Amino acid sequence: MAESVRPLEYSKRPYRPCVGIMLINDKGHIFGGQRIDNRAEAWQMPQGGIDAGEDVEAACFREMREEIGTDKADILSIHPQWLKYDIPLPLADRLWGGSYRGQSQKWVALRYTGRDRDINIATEEPEFFSWQWMSPADLIQLAVPFKRPVYEDIMAQFAQYIKAG
Repeated sequence: MAESVRPLEYSKRPYRPCVGIMLINDKGHIFGGQRIDNRAEAWQMPQGGIDAGEDVEAACFREMREEIGTDKADILSIHPQWLKYDIPLPLADRLWGGSYRGQSQKWVALRYTGRDRDINIATEEPEFFSWQWMSPADLIQLAVPFKRPVYEDIMAQFAQYIKAG
């Protein structure tokens, strides 16, 4: 009889390296997507893991293509710090085979250069079932609680870019 593999003790798990994408349109609103895997109203910005050997910029544009079907954007700024959040148990046990306690993210602010019709969330592996351009306050309020401190930090860090341009 095979032994079941138990995840590492939560406090000993590492953080998953990840890129976060703050996509800002010319009206100063931010892309928010409603997660496909959450029954609650959970909105977030695109994000995803950084592959081995991949730099932050390459991961950013790859994740944009994978999650919203376009990479029409210009980088405005990259957050100087890695921001971490813990994923609550038992969710942490279900994600990534229980290997991580949360994510360590490098956030990138980008100005969207495409049109709304260029965005296609019906990707090969969809993350979102709905999307809209949102104000920073609405995005923070509608994010899952464990991500809100990170969202507050990046809104402050990138405040100069969150305006009509």
